[in-house]
Amino acid sequence: MTYTPSTQHTPVPAPRGVPDRHVNAVRQATDVLYEVVEELDRTSVRGPSLLPGWTRGHVVTHLARNADALVNLLTWARTGVEHQAYTSRADRDADIEEGARRILQVIKADLDSACLRFDAACREMPAHSWRSEVTMPKGAALPASQVPLFRLREVWIHLIDLDCGIGFDDLPADFVEEFLDDAVEQFAGRVEPFGIEATLPDGGQRSWAVNGPASRSSVSGSATAVLGWLTGRTGGTGLRGELPDLPDWL
Repeated sequence: MTYTPSTQHTPVPAPRGVPDRHVNAVRQATDVLYEVVEELDRTSVRGPSLLPGWTRGHVVTHLARNADALVNLLTWARTGVEHQAYTSRADRDADIEEGARRILQVIKADLDSACLRFDAACREMPAHSWRSEVTMPKGAALPASQVPLFRLREVWIHLIDLDCGIGFDDLPADFVEEFLDDAVEQFAGRVEPFGIEATLPDGGQRSWAVNGPASRSSVSGSATAVLGWLTGRTGGTGLRGELPDLPDWL
């Protein structure tokens, strides 16, 4: 499946260190998100997503709140004043639960406003501020330049969760390897060692040692199939090797 965004964004050259490639990719992913959400009606937005216990309204609301959380991190990087992504996990969950019950027009308008705020925050970042360290929602300390990639992954994975016809094979090929790097990192210290061998969209091969040298045969298959399994969205169909039991995706 190939998507043509309704609004074309022309990449603008940026100073070294600015994650312009990821920022522009977020804009393109957001265009796809807008197209998918625009097709939702009052019935489908209340229908189940691929995430247990969440409707599509929950997923769309989560994407809005995630955009605002990442704006908080960019504000922290820009001003030097600590500004955590969320005040607490409980508040974050309550905001999503409450937001998912709103009428469809409000859910859509909220998503649009939040995405615009994130894009504006990226545009307003001085080049040197991208090097400032912030604490991501999952607790890792990273340079702010990683925030757009985090947003890009969130948008695409949750587009799949909406269960509106987008699957892992529709992910932008240029970013699948980076998504896999991030997915593998999620299991550091959480599983017994195992190996991964993936065939990338361009035909190249890549391998990972999860938590050190593998004590079992490597899991192998296409990069998108591996990513679907690692993120807990698929059961590992099409993969080869001994698939270990994985803890919940963070």
